[in-house]
Amino acid sequence: MIKQRFTYRYIIVPALLLVTACSGVKHLPQDEKLYTGAKTVIEADEAVDSKKLEKVAKRSVRPDPNSSIFGMRPKLWLYMTAGEKPSTGIGRWLKNRGEPPVYLSEVRPSATAEIIDAALFNRGIFKSYTEPKTVEGERTARVEYHSFVHSPYRFGALTYNIADDSLARLIVADSLSTLIQPGNPYRLDVLKSERMRINALLKNNGYYYFNVDDLFFRADTSAGNRTVALRLSLKDGISERSLTKYHINRVIINQGYSLSAGNSGATDTLSHEGYLFPVGESELDIRPEVILGSVFLRPGEVYSRKKHSSTLNRLMLMGTFKYVQVQFSESVSVAGMLDVEILLTTMTKRSFRVEMDLVSKSNNFTGPRMNISLQNRNAFGGAEQLNLTMAGSFESQLRGKERNLFSYSVNPQVELLFPRFVAPFKMERPNRAYIPQTRLLLSYNFLKRVKYFNMNTFQLLYSYRWKEGLMTDHELNPVSISYTALGNQSEVFTALLDDNPVLRTSYQEMFIAASSYSYTYNEQLGGPKRMQYYLNATAETAGNLFSLAYLAAGEGVSENDPATVLGTVYSQFARVSIDGRAYLNIGEENKIAMRLFAGYARAYGNASVLPYSRQFFSGGPNSVRAFLINSVGPGTYFQEQDEIGYFQMGGDMKLEMNAEYRFTIYNIFKGAVFADAGNVWLQKSNPLTGGDSFAIARVFNELAVGSGVGLRLDVSFFTLRFDVAIPLRKPWLEEGSRWVTQQPGFWDNGGLWDNTVLNVAIGYPF
Repeated sequence: MIKQRFTYRYIIVPALLLVTACSGVKHLPQDEKLYTGAKTVIEADEAVDSKKLEKVAKRSVRPDPNSSIFGMRPKLWLYMTAGEKPSTGIGRWLKNRGEPPVYLSEVRPSATAEIIDAALFNRGIFKSYTEPKTVEGERTARVEYHSFVHSPYRFGALTYNIADDSLARLIVADSLSTLIQPGNPYRLDVLKSERMRINALLKNNGYYYFNVDDLFFRADTSAGNRTVALRLSLKDGISERSLTKYHINRVIINQGYSLSAGNSGATDTLSHEGYLFPVGESELDIRPEVILGSVFLRPGEVYSRKKHSSTLNRLMLMGTFKYVQVQFSESVSVAGMLDVEILLTTMTKRSFRVEMDLVSKSNNFTGPRMNISLQNRNAFGGAEQLNLTMAGSFESQLRGKERNLFSYSVNPQVELLFPRFVAPFKMERPNRAYIPQTRLLLSYNFLKRVKYFNMNTFQLLYSYRWKEGLMTDHELNPVSISYTALGNQSEVFTALLDDNPVLRTSYQEMFIAASSYSYTYNEQLGGPKRMQYYLNATAETAGNLFSLAYLAAGEGVSENDPATVLGTVYSQFARVSIDGRAYLNIGEENKIAMRLFAGYARAYGNASVLPYSRQFFSGGPNSVRAFLINSVGPGTYFQEQDEIGYFQMGGDMKLEMNAEYRFTIYNIFKGAVFADAGNVWLQKSNPLTGGDSFAIARVFNELAVGSGVGLRLDVSFFTLRFDVAIPLRKPWLEEGSRWVTQQPGFWDNGGLWDNTVLNVAIGYPF
């Protein structure tokens, strides 16, 4: 009993003192009380959705109280501790990071009650009454707002009383698209959205000067049954311009516009397909037909806001213009016509960039990397972007068994981007709001693994990218060719391959001729939403055309006697993967992020093993973070971390799950708590891994599991991430002993430190 009282005295009492000190009330003026917030209560004799109406009332409460955490108000405490006029630097620092007190004297309960009633009125509760009640304590006070409500009114019939016949025909013809449906609850925001919808309809049909304020609703509740009949009309005194349907007269496209100097002052113009191009100084001087591919405002056509916006978007997405402006003016010569001037401010045609950074990997390899690039934004007069790049890197293992192990690489690359489809046949143009892109890439990479081998890799890629909408992307790579050859192999490396036949096959000279398709759906691009989803699905095949050619010639192909192309064995495989994510936004700054990745690949026909570049790997900063990069699996296989080096084992299948709670600590400092699980597996047995192959019954028993915490420095254009994780489950241990946290010595004697992994990376893991 004495011991228990001792514990209470020395633990609970100091905790209470800490809470009291950090509550911020200690330094309050004697004649003031701290306002701690409000409670909203819905009182009704009828069936209403009280929880929803309480949220409506709560959003109307003013002002917001001081922020608090478990009853403590650290920001208020900082502000009050600094004093009214701090004279020291630390005092001013505390005050700037603190939060001034919100006093009860600043609260206007009667005015807030009226605001609540107005918000409820907008939700169809036309006769509510809110009564405020102040509840005062010794140093604090709060306000309770009791709102007496009835069941909300609902929409009745919608009729139209449009004085102008042309407008009336347009609006009535599209009335099936109305947002106002009889029987639905009355909402003021629905009326506003309906006006915006009709305004957009008219704008897309030539009414350039029409304004949303030219429309208004008359409401009638006389029918009873708590319904609101509505009549849509035009405001009195509407201008003649608002009622005029405009067509496009002439379109001038000025490539030489400067924001500082205004128009170039060119007097000569070039006419192309009915468009006028001033002849002046333009650094890019893109061919007219290329620009017109992104201009949808055509002479003689009815003005359309949708085509107006598409023109702006497409021109900006070309990647060659810094600013784009579209200016309209009424034609002085023809009534009901608009003159259009498209002002294009070009970027610098050529740019040179040098980048250097220091790369530190989870497998203890560290070293510098340099990237030198030269860009031409109008290589052939059609807004083609030509990028010449020379990259180089050096990395060495600073600790571990192979401290003297190092490598370096040189990677020249030529990339050409076309802002259109380039194909031997006509391809259907996708969504006009976005520019399709054709990409041609040619690269060579020389990699020197000192003490092991040299690797030469050539790559040719021909791909198409296009957007179906804001959140949907497609990428088709009809041609993806790579050739990899090893040279200068050391005896150590040869012996390593002899001991591991799967690794030997992965590293053999290989020719890959593949085609792939990728689909991405990303709701994070669509604006704020409580639950947002992301999906990426990718499919790839390789070698099928060559095998068909051999079969057509009467020759079969076999993994035991593989066929060749230009003297090199070609790879044949199929590979699919799905990356699905869900983001639950909690408030404005916190979220729960979840990810599921599943991949499957199979070598067949002319190949027995997947190429190393197409295998799946698990472990690392963007994977299971409690394990070193690519160190998990396949299956129950384990390789000593100091021996992993360059030769990680991959798999034919992968399953990975991640969950992370992200929260704001202060300003740009973000925190995270996460858990990861995953592994890769082989379809066929590998003697090095003990003969294990994939078995669906053992999948969840062979998952590696880890957990940890993270710190992120998140600015608008850059995120530096630090994640510290510990393994919870190691699949290579004996069954029954794989949950390592239950093993003796894990939490003491250095066990926890030896198992801790620090990941440093750029950007979020998913």
